Amino acid sequence: MSEGPGLPSPEDVSQRVREEVERALKRNIKGLDFLTAGRQHVGTMAKDLIHRDGTAMLYRFRAVEAEVYRVPLLIVSPPSNKGYIFDLAPGQSMVEYLLQRGYDVYNLDWAPPRRDEAGVGIADYVNRFIADAVLKVQEASGEQDITLAGYCMGGTLATIHAALHPAPIRNFIAFATPIDFTHMKMFQVWADQRHFDVDDLVDRLGIIPPEIMLGAFDLMRPANRTAGLLHLWSNMWNEEFVKSYRMFDRWAAETLPVPGEYFREVVKHLIWENALCHGTLEVDGQVVDLKRIAAPILNIAAQHDHVVLQPATLPLMEATGSADCEQIVSKGGHVSLVAGPAALRRLWPLIDEWLGKRST
Repeated sequence: MSEGPGLPSPEDVSQRVREEVERALKRNIKGLDFLTAGRQHVGTMAKDLIHRDGTAMLYRFRAVEAEVYRVPLLIVSPPSNKGYIFDLAPGQSMVEYLLQRGYDVYNLDWAPPRRDEAGVGIADYVNRFIADAVLKVQEASGEQDITLAGYCMGGTLATIHAALHPAPIRNFIAFATPIDFTHMKMFQVWADQRHFDVDDLVDRLGIIPPEIMLGAFDLMRPANRTAGLLHLWSNMWNEEFVKSYRMFDRWAAETLPVPGEYFREVVKHLIWENALCHGTLEVDGQVVDLKRIAAPILNIAAQHDHVVLQPATLPLMEATGSADCEQIVSKGGHVSLVAGPAALRRLWPLIDEWLGKRST
């Protein structure tokens, strides 16, 4: 008897059953491996610590090509996150990709702040940590021009620095960088000044623990963690998926505490006042004027970023003094811009194309 129209053949059904049984076996076996496994190894490209100042750590990645571009690249990590997101694993590492294409790559990374660093504020980040990193990169490379890049709040701090100290900035690259905080909707709700007493929080704690930041993300997408675990279980049979999940999960779990004064100033001046976007932000008595950024700008946003919505990044295209601005809106979410095999295929080649001709 033949099968009815649209019905699968017995052979197709048999094959599907065998596949599902095999996946179920792998899922259960690998589920036990997942629960008993140690931390996933991350950060595989060789690097050297060339400068340390309190919470700030400047690394230079070792070149893998005999010839490198003249203009070095300094990437600023967000203060609440570890920089190994840029070097997650072979085949998923932005640093690996850039080194293989001949760039001289540096990363300003962060250690957990000490108790006596609770008073570190935005001025320390932009006029001390980033400024010193720029000087060290100039010394190490022997070049005066640099490309300055930043991810998320690392990009915001890099933007402030570039507006205050535009001279050595040859190029500027922003990854998911908030400038207009009115579009950071859930952060506006979470830090609503009608009920959020940031002074009391900072004065009591000094150092803001990572649970505060992680709580904000959970409030933004309350079902995200559960959905992620369900997605993990359904893909537990897939070894590459599990490996990537563990690496991203480790990075998220290792969210850093931040200095209280920095946290206070971000909430008051950036989230509440939107001062950077309005041109009223003052750092060490100097107004931060985005018009002073004249270097070529590459502004990169993610199409499905629930952390930094694309409109939050637009002042980099509209409010600076640069005559050479380009924007890339990539598929994926917040982290997929700087890590993962998808970015290797569709985003990083575009960055290489833009940056290569501006780094000679």
